[in-house]
Formats: sequence, structure tokens, C-alpha cells
Amino acid sequence: MYKTFFFSVALATFSLALFTQGAHAEGQANVPATLAKTASDPSVLDVEALKAKINSSLGLTVVKVEATPVPGIALLITNQGLFYASYNGDFFIQGKVYSLGSTVTDLAEESLAKIRLEGIENFKDDMIVYKAENEKYVVTVFTDITCGYCRKMHEQMSDYNERGITFRYLAYPRSGIKDRMGNLSQGFKDLRSVWCSDDTAKALTKAKAGSGIPYRICDAPIEAQFDFGRQIGVNGTPAIILSNGMMIPGYQPPAQLEELLKNT
Repeated sequence: MYKTFFFSVALATFSLALFTQGAHAEGQANVPATLAKTASDPSVLDVEALKAKINSSLGLTVVKVEATPVPGIALLITNQGLFYASYNGDFFIQGKVYSLGSTVTDLAEESLAKIRLEGIENFKDDMIVYKAENEKYVVTVFTDITCGYCRKMHEQMSDYNERGITFRYLAYPRSGIKDRMGNLSQGFKDLRSVWCSDDTAKALTKAKAGSGIPYRICDAPIEAQFDFGRQIGVNGTPAIILSNGMMIPGYQPPAQLEELLKNT
């Protein structure tokens, strides 16, 4: 099961948590010596020290750290999603940060778009693909069998394909990989059975139509795809990744998605 973090102080459109001085002092002994130097100069970003502090304080594994245009604030890609933190790790931010210039810009999107496209490439041989005969666009969609809007979208696959839209599915069991008892979740097992089928496209269509799924076990990368989804900001299904790395959360009707793709 994954830890859930709550942060109570609102800052514009995102939440900010300040760890108490006592808790900070208590954990100081476990923080690398380089952090002490970084803490004395909060304008300096020490990536490894920041990773270590976030891990020791919150148990999060930080996969990637990037500086942002906000002075002293870094973007963190973790095993549980995207966050921000002050360079010295004293502040941890959950939510989105926007630049309010001539246009409103989500600061994370440019970095995430690149990470999404790089990560998708790792799964190019492990997707379930519904290819358009006259392919104009390709979207990669995180999906789950029990998701109502995922089923609705899949029922319209012929319409998407006729508009030249190829669908490539990645697995995202909304219930997680394990249940509260520590056993593999039913959602994970169902998706694994689909990915382990001889005809994965046919099996997924049947599963989304409510038909039974023959139980199968193989080395399908369901957990890896789920973890990747969490890292790049997926928190529900369907989640649509466009060819430029932009993510569109939620159901998009065929005509609406086609129009969006034309203008992207």
C-alpha cells in the first residue's frame, strides 16, 4: 500500500507543509553531511542531499530532480508522483505550480512531457494496440478494466480508428498492485491475465465488455506500467498521452479528441 500525505497550509493553487523544528532536528542525524552545507545556503541545489532528505523524512524515492523558475524550489519526480520542495528540503509542496506571465503555464508540464515520452518508449513492445488503418494520430492511454469511462471509450474504438486515431494501451490498475492485506489486487490480476493472453487485443475487448477473463500468469509489466503512470502524474483512468507528451486526463469523445489532436 502507498503512503498518503496530507499538507494543511494552502499556497495559491497548491499545498505547502512545513516540518516542525523538532522533527527536523530529530532526523538531522540521519541526513548526509552534504545537507548541512546545503541548508546553510538554501539557494544551492544539492540533488543527492535533497533526495536523501526526502527519503529519510517521507520514505519517498526521488527518481529525478529539476530546478524550476521559482527561486529555491525544485521539481521532484518520485515513485508516488510529482511534488516540489525547497532546495534544502525544509519545505515539501504537493500540488501544481503555475507561472502567471502572459499566459498561465503549468511549470511541470515541459519536464513531464519529456519524461513521459522517454518512459513510453520503454514499453513500446508491451502495449495493447488498436491501430487505425489510415493512421494520422497516435495516443497512449492508461486504462483499467473496471473504469466506466475506459469501457465507454473502448466501445467507440471503431470510431476513433476511423478518424485515424491509433490507441496504444498501458495498464493502470486503479486499486493498486496490492490490497490492504498485502495480496495482489483483483485489478492487477485481471490486467495481468489480459496482458498474458495469446490475443491481448481481443482479451481486453472482452474484459471491458464484462466477459470473464481466463486467469493467466506471465511476466507482464503491469506493475512497471503502473509505477510509471504514478511518476508522470496519472491518478485516474483513462489518462491520454499525446505524441508531444501532453497528458489529457479523462474521457474524450471521438470527435472531441480528433479536434484536440488537430490543434496540438
